[in-house]
This record gives sequence, structure tokens and C-alpha cells, in this order.
Amino acid sequence: MDNSQKKILIVEDDQFLREFYQELLTSDGYFTDVAADGEAGLQKIQTQDYDLILLDIMMPKKDGLAVLSELKIKGPHSKGVKIVVLTNLGQDAIIKQCFDLGAEGYLIKSALNPDQVLTEIKSYLQNAS
Repeated sequence: MDNSQKKILIVEDDQFLREFYQELLTSDGYFTDVAADGEAGLQKIQTQDYDLILLDIMMPKKDGLAVLSELKIKGPHSKGVKIVVLTNLGQDAIIKQCFDLGAEGYLIKSALNPDQVLTEIKSYLQNAS
């Protein structure tokens, strides 16, 4: 499938990382959208269609776990959207909680270079179809 048909939301409060991921994904042909905090991200997830959501955990207003919790209750706008948690928190308890709340995957920001991030995203999107 053509990347340009895939829409990815990046929910990340760190401006540098948000812009970095947006640039990375856009240059690879994806349509990207961004949100700078969990509240804005949740609003977009519940009103727009996405194929994949990259969700940070540590954010102002609502953290990633709160966003996942609300989505578990209300559901995202797009059925079948994949949510991949993007964080530097590597604790097993948090990882387990993310999966329990419906996350498909987990990427440790500091452990991945840009190519690895793209490879991971491609594999999540391929599994989505």
C-alpha cells in the first residue's frame, strides 16, 4: 500500500521530537498530524480518522495512559487504528498497562534511530491491513 494513504497522528509534547517525527514520516510519504498534549491528541483521535497514532506517555494535561484509558471507554473515531506508545519509560509495569489499555506496540525513543522508527511504523501499518 502507498504510504501517502496512511495518516499518522503524533501526540508528543516535546517540540523538537514532534517536529522530528513529523519530518521523518512526511519525508517517507505519510500524511501526518500532530498534537502537543494528551488533551489535544484525544480530541483529534475521537474526531478524525488515523491509521496509526504515536502516543507519548509523559505529557501535560493528559498523559498517554489517561488517553489510552479514555479511548478504551469511548473508542477512537477510526476503528482498527493502531496505537503505538512512544516513550523513554521502559518499566515493565507501564508497558503492561499500555498493552492492557489497548496499545499495539511500544517504542523506546532513546533506543531507536530514525530508520528503525520508520521500520517499526511500517510493520505496525502492514499488520493493520
